[in-house]
Amino acid sequence: MTATGRASRRTSRRTAWRIGLLFLVAVGAGIALVLPYLALDLDAGRTDPRNTVHAVLLRVHIFTALIALVLGPLQFAPAIRARRGLHRAIGRWYLFAGVLPSGVSGIPVALLADDPVTRVGLLIPSVGWLVTGGLALAAARRRDFAAHAAWMTRNYALTFLAVTSRVVVPLLLLAQLPLRDSVYGGSMEALIDASIPIGQWLGWIINLVIAEVLIRRRPRALRRSASTAESGHGRAPEASAD
Repeated sequence: MTATGRASRRTSRRTAWRIGLLFLVAVGAGIALVLPYLALDLDAGRTDPRNTVHAVLLRVHIFTALIALVLGPLQFAPAIRARRGLHRAIGRWYLFAGVLPSGVSGIPVALLADDPVTRVGLLIPSVGWLVTGGLALAAARRRDFAAHAAWMTRNYALTFLAVTSRVVVPLLLLAQLPLRDSVYGGSMEALIDASIPIGQWLGWIINLVIAEVLIRRRPRALRRSASTAESGHGRAPEASAD
């Protein structure tokens, strides 16, 4: 085996490990996110719904987001991308059973939020989720696999907001604890209420920045994938929902 071949195999192994770790984090975080909403009581959960419609929409948003969160990493696994039929099937489930219903239900859920910062901070990624998903699908259908991969990366970055924001919020709380008395009047509840909207904004902003870095680090690989697909050898390795 040539040095290039060995380097390629090492890169593939690293990619597989990273995707595997991302998948495990997504599954673990997803289970933790949906557990509070498994009860038949619509008032149960981390968020106090305004009414029954709000509670139902919230559950639709959360449970369909779980589908996208768990299936997303599989779309980037090289072994699955090499199997066109499986890749496309998972992609359809990701977009049409996960992103689409969760994004659509997420818009009214965001608009019904009490805090205006939370309202805007959740509305932007919900709309962005639908837009990037649509652009990824359109790119796959016109066989622009490089653009498809880039838009899917951005789309999953917005999907992963559910995880990142719940890491950022505790860090914000710790960072602001010294200010609890001087800024928040000693109220831990006020500190938490102020930190959650900021964490929600930072969650999708951080994820999109990371996504853009990743996209710009792999232009050659994307061009090779597109060229290979267009030549008919291992066609459509990137097309998830065509």
